[in-house]
Amino acid sequence: MRKASGNNEKNPYLALAVKADGSREVLGIWLSDNEGAAYWTSVFNEIRARGCSDILIAVTDGLKGMTKAIETVYPKTMHQTCIVHLLRNSTAFVSYKDLKQVMKELKGIYGADNAEEAKNRLEDFAESDLGKRYSVIKQMWLSQWDQVVPLFNFPPEVRKLIYTTNSIEALNRSIRKVIKTRTMFPTDDSVYKLVYLAIKNATKDWSKSVFRWRQAMLQFVVMFGDRFKQG
Repeated sequence: MRKASGNNEKNPYLALAVKADGSREVLGIWLSDNEGAAYWTSVFNEIRARGCSDILIAVTDGLKGMTKAIETVYPKTMHQTCIVHLLRNSTAFVSYKDLKQVMKELKGIYGADNAEEAKNRLEDFAESDLGKRYSVIKQMWLSQWDQVVPLFNFPPEVRKLIYTTNSIEALNRSIRKVIKTRTMFPTDDSVYKLVYLAIKNATKDWSKSVFRWRQAMLQFVVMFGDRFKQG
């Protein structure tokens, strides 16, 4: 689930699914000026009513109320925050001269072998001069820690499928190219139509499964058992 670029009053949100066979599908577009558990619960209820009975892993970009909404509608779902989005937020206020080193330290955290090691590396960073200079980074990561650690259940070659929303990032870039020159939309319907056409154009080449899906399937079969239904 990801926010796409929108106008100043409302933002379009997209949900992209990777199905058991590795193919991708955009589940919907939601236009709203509201973020919260009640709203996201209604969105997930809509997705469930349309036939999506289970979600194994939900990767989101830290939208307010998302965890509670997922737990309400899909209580078995593993909720993973988008690490790329978390890195972007963490470094938004870091000076350019420190950026490379901060990124190196953060890579050591999400690249750790397990959650305990990652937590220790976060603490080590927080105690360093650089970590003290940017103390908000530790607070930011700890506030989302429960949604950071799920990726450590998987080997490194599968983690990249889980901790980043690369597919939807690329989709959003395509949408931004279309709407960036438009400062106003007369109606909500005009937004839906333009975003829909942009999605159709951006997804016309989505014929192959996502990268390294076969390796991921083996892990998902073991971890999720009968919940991972192929075909």
